[in-house]
Amino acid sequence: MKRLLCIISCMNTGGAETFLMKIYRKLDRTKYQMDFCVNSSVEGFYEKEIKNLGGKIFVIPSKSENFIEFKKGLRKVIQDYNYNYVLRITSNAAGFLDLMIAKKAGAEVCIARSSNSNDAEGVKAKVSHMFGKIFLKKYIDVKIAPSDLAAIYTFGKKEFNSKNVSVLHNAIDLDVYKFSIDGRNRIRQEFKIGESDIVYGHIGRFSKQKNHNYLIEIFNEIIKENNCAKLLLVGAGELEQSIRNKVDKYGLNESVYFTGVRSDIPDLLSSMDIFLFPSFYEGMPNTVIEAQATGLPCVISDTITKEANITGLVNYLNIKEPAIKWASFCCSINNKKRADMTKIMIDSGYSIQSTVNQFVSLVFKEKS
Repeated sequence: MKRLLCIISCMNTGGAETFLMKIYRKLDRTKYQMDFCVNSSVEGFYEKEIKNLGGKIFVIPSKSENFIEFKKGLRKVIQDYNYNYVLRITSNAAGFLDLMIAKKAGAEVCIARSSNSNDAEGVKAKVSHMFGKIFLKKYIDVKIAPSDLAAIYTFGKKEFNSKNVSVLHNAIDLDVYKFSIDGRNRIRQEFKIGESDIVYGHIGRFSKQKNHNYLIEIFNEIIKENNCAKLLLVGAGELEQSIRNKVDKYGLNESVYFTGVRSDIPDLLSSMDIFLFPSFYEGMPNTVIEAQATGLPCVISDTITKEANITGLVNYLNIKEPAIKWASFCCSINNKKRADMTKIMIDSGYSIQSTVNQFVSLVFKEKS
């Protein structure tokens, strides 16, 4: 059996974690063992599922907490459990340092998977990112990214143009992600939302990257044009309370719903009429892909890769524009009947099984 260790800060519901779980669920676990090394002692959203599927979770200190203990811990896990394959998910190339440690601990194949198209905020982050791209890339055997933009950001334009980076789609289970009238009705009944109400939605961590402040400003303008509009905010995070305060300040409490972290994402998407996603940056957002699979029109920031428009349902707007411009555009969208997007998604390479096959080929050099 081939053993793969995935290094990631935690196993919550972020895009990188969700990507790994999609692979893990479909991987042939009689041939490949996939385990996880995290830095948080607080149990992540996916950890119970991982353990139920036979996976292991190792907790070691983060580099920022204690670099020496991190290095010792990672080396011990790799050597004690004989991991020949080690994968690090990161957008900042400083994360390649983990793969240097893995190589020196005996890992034969080191894989880096980019998770974003920009996250180096501040001088220190920018310097560490450049250092990683220049001096640590020699420890990487396989380079993977969710989009061209993410590939260029994390690994550099030269590596991308030289075909040294493989774009591996954030594919989804198309048997699960499809429009469901029963799911739509169930969610609307849960939140006491009328069938004639127009529901806007967002799924994502409450963090600076996701730009919730601007999202609330947009919705505040939308509701001036349509007082039957509702907004579903799915997720959790460090900025949730400040966004709740902003909703309260604008007097939107009766129209904005904070759902918390949920596992019934396909039904939540089915309940929505328009998906709003004004992020400052993204690698290749899972939720925009999932929204399209359910036939949901999306309005997203033009900082996000054009590769995200798989179905023609995605509209790009500039986040520097006044919120009222986004609001007017959203209110002009014709919410016609949801179409079945399964064939388009499959033809575009977004079936999860095709991505798993590609992953196995790239990482293990085998056919799935």
